[in-house]
Amino acid sequence: MGKVMLEVKDLKAKYVTKYSEDLHAVDGVSFKIEEGKSLGIAGESGCGKSTLALSLMGYYFGQLRYDGGSIIVDGKTITGMQPDDVRKNILGTDLAYIPQAAMNALNPTMKIIRFIEDVIHAHDPKKSKNEIYEMARERFSVLNLPEEVLQKYAVELSGGMKQRTVIAISTILSPKVLIADEPSSALDVTSQKIVIKMLHDLLHKGIIKCMLFITHELPLLYNVTDDIMIMYAGQIVESGSAKEVVFDPVHPYSKGLMGSIIVPEKGTRDVKLTAIPGTPPNLKHPPQGCRFADRCRWAEPQCTMSAIPLITFDDDRQYRCRLDLETLKELKFK
Repeated sequence: MGKVMLEVKDLKAKYVTKYSEDLHAVDGVSFKIEEGKSLGIAGESGCGKSTLALSLMGYYFGQLRYDGGSIIVDGKTITGMQPDDVRKNILGTDLAYIPQAAMNALNPTMKIIRFIEDVIHAHDPKKSKNEIYEMARERFSVLNLPEEVLQKYAVELSGGMKQRTVIAISTILSPKVLIADEPSSALDVTSQKIVIKMLHDLLHKGIIKCMLFITHELPLLYNVTDDIMIMYAGQIVESGSAKEVVFDPVHPYSKGLMGSIIVPEKGTRDVKLTAIPGTPPNLKHPPQGCRFADRCRWAEPQCTMSAIPLITFDDDRQYRCRLDLETLKELKFK
């Protein structure tokens, strides 16, 4: 077992509405990522993926509130730290975040080198512009980004180049943990491939120590991450290696996700797509029992009576369901 770079224990986060109602977007999530490894999180829109990412970074603003649990980065517990301390001592160096819609994250009136100067000066105000430029030039070269991009404005870059530039800026200080929230969405297939390769290079060259990759495209994670967690209604419902979760899912929700996606693998051409009926539950009042019960064709009355714990099997695989493993493996979501 390698060194654990990111450990999350029973993390909870909620949104507080203008009517003072709590919406439990992340409810008791736990996981670990070891050095050199990547973990993917998949699920429908609204399942809590992006809220989890924001919570890990300490971005509790607006209606989002921390509600319990702990986040440990390279042995340091960051939950409970003051926001200014997190920004000064954690973000950029220990944790880095690539947000959704990253292509729109760059101010069109600033040259790319200015963004890098701002990031570095936030941690090392004495760094000279020449030192920063040389540091940026070397990093861009390692990531196969042209040096001339440093003197360009965001509006002069293509969508794929903007995304790659945002990734380079976010990781300029070689963070230990990179959280990538749907970094390849809204890109064409060619640009997606380039971005994915760039993320792989960051990890394999040791520029980052581990990665959390969030997407709604479950098959994509098979080519990007070592392990996958499936998230539904704020909870983890299944986890395991990428190969196991994609090609041998256990939980009915995971089976439904795979059945609703075209997978370009040998032998899948004649497989008919299926849809998961219904919609996710209202997290202002989450169900008492299984949160997937009202959409699951195998649900029975006892599924709604009490909370369903995560069950571990084969040492490191987990699922959250009342049914036993052998029964689940026989179920076909069609």
